[in-house]
Order: sequence, then C-alpha cells, then structure tokens
Amino acid sequence: MSRVGNKPIPLPKGVKVQIGDELRVEGPKGKLSVAIPAGVTVIEKAGVLELGRDNDSKAALHGLTRALAANAVQGVSTGFVRELDIVGIGYRADVKGRIATFTLGYSHPIEVLLPTGVDLKIDKQTHLVLSSADRQLLGQVAANLRALRPPDPYKNKGVRYTGEALRKKVGKTGAAAK
Repeated sequence: MSRVGNKPIPLPKGVKVQIGDELRVEGPKGKLSVAIPAGVTVIEKAGVLELGRDNDSKAALHGLTRALAANAVQGVSTGFVRELDIVGIGYRADVKGRIATFTLGYSHPIEVLLPTGVDLKIDKQTHLVLSSADRQLLGQVAANLRALRPPDPYKNKGVRYTGEALRKKVGKTGAAAK
C-alpha cells in the first residue's frame, strides 16, 4: 500500500499557492496549475502543503494529485532538465528562436517548433539540453525529439537520452549466405 499522498510538500521561498477548484502554483520559473479531483482536499499550513482524502476509494487519486502537486512546486521553483545526445556521422541539431532544425540522415532537414515553456540549448551540435517548469510537457517534447530518429540497435546511431543504456545487436554473418 502506497503512502505517497500523505507526505507533506514543503513550499520553497518565492512560491505562492492558491487553492480552489485547482491548485495554482506561482514561482520564479513560471505558473502551473494542478486539477484537484473530488474527494481530495489540499490544505496549506505554515509553508507546507498537505493533501487528504475522503475515503480509501480515492487512494489512487490522492497519491496522483500529491505527486502532480509536488512536481508543480518543484517545477516553478527549480525547474526540470532533460538531456539528449545525437549519435551518428553527420547528425546534428541547430536552434533559432523556437525552431529546432535536425539533420538526421534523411534526405531533408527536420524542423520542430518548440512549445512555449520549453527551452532548448545545444552544445557542440550533438548534445541537447531541454529545460522547463512543466515536467509532463518536458518529457513529451524529449520523447518527440527522440522519436525523430530512435537509437538503432545495430549501429547505435540516432537520438537517445543521455545515459540511456542500449543493447547492441549482432548483425548478420556471411556463413548463412552460402
């Protein structure tokens, strides 16, 4: 049985919270809101958010809401970072404003419009650093960029998360082609 929902969420300095139909969180990195489902209550006490539930049938929503609220508080105070690496000869990326351009071995460059709230920095044309206050949006954008050219298990080329472990497969051998 999980007890995630019962953990209090400490509010860092500079983070303001408004509780209503939804939890609105404001901080130095931006504004986020988290829907509060029926049966889950949010109370602010002395710089700490506490969540409660009406009965045990709301246990899953209780833990989910607490996790989303904690992510919102962390996002507006410190933010989240996701890093990707581009591996392959001639594979590279460039960013101008909100448009990222990728050269990934296709016959044409791929242009991606970054959503508002997500920032992209590129080091040495092959190391991408995505940052955002919204964890869900950041993860989705990172997954979309990785899907442009997923890592190939035979040649290990493509776009991958930094530190992602890949299982390299052995290619065909000439003995079977007699």
